[in-house]
Amino acid sequence: MKELEELFENNRQWAQSTVAGDPEFFKKLSRLQTPEYLWIGCSDSRVPANQLIGLAPGEVFVHRNVANVVVHTDMNCLSVMQYAVEVLNVKHIIVCGHYGCGGVKAALEGDSFGLIDNWLRHIKDVYRMHQQDIDAQPTEQAKLDVLCEKNVIEQVANVCTTSIVQNYWRAGNELTVHGVIYALDSGLLKSLDVEVSGPEQLCITHILK
Repeated sequence: MKELEELFENNRQWAQSTVAGDPEFFKKLSRLQTPEYLWIGCSDSRVPANQLIGLAPGEVFVHRNVANVVVHTDMNCLSVMQYAVEVLNVKHIIVCGHYGCGGVKAALEGDSFGLIDNWLRHIKDVYRMHQQDIDAQPTEQAKLDVLCEKNVIEQVANVCTTSIVQNYWRAGNELTVHGVIYALDSGLLKSLDVEVSGPEQLCITHILK
């Protein structure tokens, strides 16, 4: 375990400084988690959910995968969503992508990396649906930025059309799904003006176009 000693030391220092600021922090945290937010984000190590939205442990429930994709056959993602919605009763689901996403870039450029190509197929489908808009962009960077944004919007639609969210809304519960994107070079989040609070909004917004 010598290779991890630095990490253990970092952990000890973090725990000590946290207790110094709030002696009851870990006792309270161990008893219950009551987050209002489910964060579905990219696995990219440069996009840490808690830190970039300034929330403490216990305040955001997190699921991350390559390129923040929501697939209706992904039991991992669906299990996280169901637990967050039906057990934790989160009020918001945030789908967060980021500019410069390597998974989105690979899908756009048609690169091949082996097994992950099957996962990137979902993003290639997003590109195909929006190819005219994306190809019309003046630079390769602009094309990538637009596909990163379109990918978030499509994943918001996928969240909203799961049986988990549909049934929750049908039962009269409050839940809003948001689409946001993160800029690595500024550290800032940007709203994509996509917010869905009920099934009726899926018919009147641009989200499924």
